Amino acid sequence: MAPERETASRERNPVGATAATRPRTLRLDQPRPPRRRILPEWDPEAFGRLSERIARFLGTGRFIVWMTVVIILWVLWNIAAPVSLRFDQYPFIFLTLMLSLQASYAAPLILLAQNRQDDRDRVNLEQDRKQNERSIADTEYLTREVAALRTGLGEVATRDWIRSELQDLMKELEEHHRHDGHGAHVVFPAERTDRPPGRDTDDR
Repeated sequence: MAPERETASRERNPVGATAATRPRTLRLDQPRPPRRRILPEWDPEAFGRLSERIARFLGTGRFIVWMTVVIILWVLWNIAAPVSLRFDQYPFIFLTLMLSLQASYAAPLILLAQNRQDDRDRVNLEQDRKQNERSIADTEYLTREVAALRTGLGEVATRDWIRSELQDLMKELEEHHRHDGHGAHVVFPAERTDRPPGRDTDDR
C-alpha cells in the first residue's frame, strides 16, 4: 500500500524537469515588468506646449494673411499657368482637401490648448481662493485685536480724565470749606494748622 501511495503522490506533484515547465506566478514584492507598447510614446507636456504654440499662431492676423496669400497664389497658378504645370485645376478639389485637413487638425489642437488653459485657470482660482481665505482670517484676527485694544484703552485713565477728576475734587474741597465758614481758599488742610511762623512741624 505504501509504494502505491508514493507513486500516486509523485504523479500529482511532478518534480524535476516537469516542475520547471509550470508557469511562474508574479510576486508582490517585485515590480511588474513593463509591457511592450505598439503605439509610440510621447511626452504629454511637450505635446501640450506645441499645441498651445500652434493655437496661438492660428489665432493671429499673421496666419490669416499668410493663408490668404497662399490661397490666392494657388488659385492664380492653377488658372494662369500652362496646362501641363497645373496641379489642381478648377474646381480646386485638392485645395479644398488641404483646407479641410488643416481644419480637422486645428480644431483638436485648439481644444487641447483650451483644456490646458482651463486647468491653469482652475489652479489659479484655487490659489486665489486660499489666499482670500487667509486674508479674511488675518482681517478677522486684526479686527479682534483692535477691539481688544479699544476695550483695554477704555479702562485706562487718560490725562484728560485725571485732570477733570482733580478739578472736580478741588471744587468739592472749596465748597466744603466755604460751608464750614472759612473764607480762605485753602486746598490742603495741613496749611491751616496753627503754628508759629518760621518753624517746621517736625521740630519739637
